[in-house]
Amino acid sequence: MTSQIKTVALLALLSALVIVLGGYLGGQTGIVIAFAFALIMNVGSYWFSDKIVLSMYRAQEVTPAEAPQLYQAVAELAQRANLPMPRVYVIPDESPNAFATGRNPEHAVVAVTQGILRLLPANELRGVLAHELGHIAHRDILIQTVAAVLASAIVGIANIMRFAAVFGGGRSNNRGGSPLVLLATTLLAPIAAALIQMAISRSREYLADKKGAQLSGNPLYLAGALEKLTTHTARTPMRVSHQTTTPLFIVNPFAGKSLSALFSTHPPVEERIARLRAMR
Repeated sequence: MTSQIKTVALLALLSALVIVLGGYLGGQTGIVIAFAFALIMNVGSYWFSDKIVLSMYRAQEVTPAEAPQLYQAVAELAQRANLPMPRVYVIPDESPNAFATGRNPEHAVVAVTQGILRLLPANELRGVLAHELGHIAHRDILIQTVAAVLASAIVGIANIMRFAAVFGGGRSNNRGGSPLVLLATTLLAPIAAALIQMAISRSREYLADKKGAQLSGNPLYLAGALEKLTTHTARTPMRVSHQTTTPLFIVNPFAGKSLSALFSTHPPVEERIARLRAMR
């Protein structure tokens, strides 16, 4: 319960960031508009979070006939976890990765890339799928997806404000404020959003690892998968650039890009692997 309260508080901070940025962009009117926007984003994310994220990655739903082994593995693990059968999607990307999304276990989705299906043997893929079902069992999927959507909104608003600061100063000049303060705000807000996502995500990855090890029957399955995923993802990061969705994935999909490692929403893989091996 304490973890849930902490997470709700962090989501509230993300919403507050949206409102603060709205105030800088449009004064009192901007605050009202940003508050309404944050409310709509939260409600919209609750109902449509899975569709939003799946569309970002062009994921396609598969049937038992199209992916029998994948579908059977998910079905067996869901039954073991006493969860409803989630929908199964495949992402057309060669970077090996996976995530779960949805507003609750009854409307959950498990998505894997083509790359992970080609890379991992059956037992290690089972460990990855069990990890994602662990997120579903712990009801992490809604929290992480809402955080991703809000963080995306913060980045978008900050980009608009940065443009205004550089090419006209925006409302900051009208109130006698400094364009430099506005510019600094637009740079710091996305960083603050990333730090909040880190606080939400990191502890939940350990819990999902533990649950995944229990469901798969052997913690070494997931440990071996994490080693391979980390190595191959660094070589072949995902082609898309939705970095605010990073917490959804089992490993950082942008590990090979820019400065994302400085704000990684995932715990160190070495620590995750060590904990899994210790469970043996």
